[in-house]
Amino acid sequence: MNTLSTAEEQLMQYLWKEKQAFMKNLIEAYPEPKPATTTVATLLKRMGEKGYVGYTQKGRSREYFPKVKKKDYFSNHVQGLIQRFFNNSATQFASFFTEETALTQEELKALRSLIDEKIESNNA
Repeated sequence: MNTLSTAEEQLMQYLWKEKQAFMKNLIEAYPEPKPATTTVATLLKRMGEKGYVGYTQKGRSREYFPKVKKKDYFSNHVQGLIQRFFNNSATQFASFFTEETALTQEELKALRSLIDEKIESNNA
């Protein structure tokens, strides 16, 4: 599946939040200045061709919905980053993430707790 451009990803974020929406609702979700209707229509068409968006016809309007779950999209996205930039090593990724981001002690402890819980559930 092709990845989304930055503009497509932004629009997808609105669609994931709404779960289903008409184009006018999606345009309203944008901050000012709002994009042109033709711009959003083009993005939706490309996203549909890529398999991310579907629609149902409601009279003369289309109600759009995501065909890919947000969790699945970002899971694949992160997995791709790990493969491309960290030699497919989750350990290298975690090392970079913890060293290069400004995580607080509380955030680091929360991450450790999540990892510990995952280890425990895998051992059960």
